[in-house]
Amino acid sequence: MRPEYGDNCLTYIIIFIIFCPIKWVMKLFRTRSGKNLVIQTAKIGDFINITPLLTHLGKSDALLSRSVAPLASNDATLEHIWYIEEYRSGLLKKLRLVCHLLNRYDNVYLLHPTNLNLFIAACCNADNKQFLSSYRRKGYQNLFYYTASGEVQHEKNTLTLENYLKLADRSFTKESYPKHATLPLWQPASLPAEITACAGTRIGISVTAGNQAKTIPPAIWQRLFDHLSDLHCTFFAFGAPNEQSRVQELFKTAGHRDNLISLVGKVSLEALPAVIAEMDFYIASDSGNVYIADAQQVPVILIYGPCCVEEQRPLGDVLLIGPDHIAPSSFVFDAQYKFAHPVEQLFNLDQRKLSDIHDFIRTRQQQRLARRNNEMTS
Repeated sequence: MRPEYGDNCLTYIIIFIIFCPIKWVMKLFRTRSGKNLVIQTAKIGDFINITPLLTHLGKSDALLSRSVAPLASNDATLEHIWYIEEYRSGLLKKLRLVCHLLNRYDNVYLLHPTNLNLFIAACCNADNKQFLSSYRRKGYQNLFYYTASGEVQHEKNTLTLENYLKLADRSFTKESYPKHATLPLWQPASLPAEITACAGTRIGISVTAGNQAKTIPPAIWQRLFDHLSDLHCTFFAFGAPNEQSRVQELFKTAGHRDNLISLVGKVSLEALPAVIAEMDFYIASDSGNVYIADAQQVPVILIYGPCCVEEQRPLGDVLLIGPDHIAPSSFVFDAQYKFAHPVEQLFNLDQRKLSDIHDFIRTRQQQRLARRNNEMTS
């Protein structure tokens, strides 16, 4: 369970009831602004998946997690950004945020219905309030949902990205708007020298995921590297500075290879979309980087393990590799951090799966190299 769902909802209900008279009085002084507020306080992959909605809305303010600040601050669809971490601790801080938002917006879109986010959205006096309702909804949250103008029901077998869009227009589908990581794409002053020096096929990999339980074991990476050795690829390992131990484990198991290069701790989050765009393929478990790669139209090989790909997955050129005869147990609004099956079984790559990955890369390899050469000469 994600920690933010554990907030004491009863406290928010009591505060909301006490606050309602103030809310109603303040509504008398509200003037139309035409402004939008989007509430999504989850992490990188979830942020990428709200960008089609942001594109449709044109200009919006947003309540986000600070973990996505390097991306959000470089997004032309966003004007003012509020970061939930600045208001989580202490009742007075939460009420101060509510007072800031109370009469500011005509449209409020709640995409991440935690108890705190529901309370904040319910307090807003917007004429149009569209709330996502998930399979984790509890009866005691109904008071907040009663303040909504409309709801979109999200299930484990429906796409989050599509349901986010439906908050604005029920006719929208996943094809209605493309994703982006930053808009326009933020370009660093220079790319890592290791990448520019590589003329062959570049494959990005993630050494771990935000949820550590979804980390692919080093022995499986070694098996994959060995199986793809005839394709003459260079693998670039991506990760945050605090993931150095993970990449060291990978080198210890797979050995120090000329075609395995660590970029762990070398690429900032704001530069990550532009750097990942230089990859020809990206291989990882369900993590923020695969959604960045997908937004940059980089073919993705998703080794999804315990995650539910019906609910959330890359939507471009993607190869989905899952476990044999194991039902999904981790979901967008019900993330798990321990699993009944060992990671070696969840992420196992047998000969058939290795051949599928090999064929996926081989059949696109020349096209990807030609595409890069064309971009360099244009």
